Amino acid sequence: MAGLVVTGTPRTPLDLVDTLAEYSVATVHEAQGRTGLLASAITPIQSGTRVAGSAVTVTVAPGDNTTIAVAVEQCQEGDLLVVTPRAPCDMGYFGDLLATSLKTRKVRGLVIDAGVRDVADLQAMDFPVWSRYVSAEGTTKGNLGDVNVPISIAGQIVHPGDAVLADDDGVVIVPCARVAGVLVAAQDREEKEEISRARYLAGEIALDVNNMRPMIEAAGIRYVDYSMWKERRIS
Repeated sequence: MAGLVVTGTPRTPLDLVDTLAEYSVATVHEAQGRTGLLASAITPIQSGTRVAGSAVTVTVAPGDNTTIAVAVEQCQEGDLLVVTPRAPCDMGYFGDLLATSLKTRKVRGLVIDAGVRDVADLQAMDFPVWSRYVSAEGTTKGNLGDVNVPISIAGQIVHPGDAVLADDDGVVIVPCARVAGVLVAAQDREEKEEISRARYLAGEIALDVNNMRPMIEAAGIRYVDYSMWKERRIS
């Protein structure tokens, strides 16, 4: 039965969340073993923005945004609202008024597997949103979902308090218990990429920087001189 609101849920510590925001979604996704990435249909309505926060999870009834209003009361500084409908729906669940309420509570953004509207206003007020749809069609009120329970959204399970990182490339979820370890792995990956970048700038190519030649040889690559290739094609 819908209508459950879990209060006092633990969150990822703010210092860890803030450090996570120093890395890209791609880096963190790779650093935690290519896991946690939401489906590519969840895209930003803005560009050039990266945010991280602790998940406040919400399920909503199809075509009804009542539970988003309920969830606002449970939000605090450093949170990021993560919303999914109980059945697919492309309606505009969220606009500038809800964003104003969340921004006042220092919520860092919204991830929603449904629609949003008032996009120009959301961009102007600098409230970051990642959504599946943009739709001017508004929702009704009166039907409940749940707040701060585990949810399934865009191919991933999100628990309240998990770390959420979002940028131009998408959204990745890091389980709360794994954040510290993923940060170590992300820093290690960044350092290795800096070494690789220096080699590329020096003129090397990926086949050598990434030691790919043994791999492509084992896969059966063949190099044939053009004159020989042309002769064989004619004959």
